[in-house]
Amino acid sequence: MLFALGEPVAFVALVGAFLLGLLLRAVAIRVTARALHLTERREPVAPRLREDIDPFGAVAAAVGGMGWGKTISVDEIPRYQGRGRAALVFASGPIVCILVAQLLFLAYVLLFPDNYLSALNMSDVLRGFTLPLAEQVLLCLAVGLLAFGLLALIPMPPLDGFGILWSAQKQPGPGMQGYRLWFEDKNIGVLILLVCCFFPLTYPFLLMILDALGVLFLRLWGGPVPL
Repeated sequence: MLFALGEPVAFVALVGAFLLGLLLRAVAIRVTARALHLTERREPVAPRLREDIDPFGAVAAAVGGMGWGKTISVDEIPRYQGRGRAALVFASGPIVCILVAQLLFLAYVLLFPDNYLSALNMSDVLRGFTLPLAEQVLLCLAVGLLAFGLLALIPMPPLDGFGILWSAQKQPGPGMQGYRLWFEDKNIGVLILLVCCFFPLTYPFLLMILDALGVLFLRLWGGPVPL
């Protein structure tokens, strides 16, 4: 997001997208866990600051363009009622964020049919693309929320995608156990993600990854490139 400081409106909108992503993820995970009877019904579903914000994820959002929420240990989601249910809990947060992003894209293309989605990459928006105020806010919210959801699906701790991968396996073997040990318990996953946020300085690896993951969504919504 710091890339967008030259465009204050874009910067504020991207911060809002990150916070919205944290909120949607937290509520979706708790509601899904409760609906599938994988948690106590008395547990509140409202977002909780300490439990939902990951300091490293916030740093990644500031430096690399987008971050992640607080890690949910795979030990917290029981699999006694089926692996699919456990995996769905981890998937619910990213999926809800991506779906809400699609609604924002729909509003964007309806309000601004002559747009640049056919030519833009996600990194262009995350860096602060110059547009009229209303268009810039809506596009930054849509792209920021999409980036939050897509990043979370990567199957590497501390991201939710690892929970999906772990829960989908009948019995995680030694290889998966070792992967978890090094990438979750020893925080190698966080280290790799932070390195991807900082290097290369002009176009961090994290932005490259988000561009690759998000280009299809932007092209699907894109219309003719305005002259």
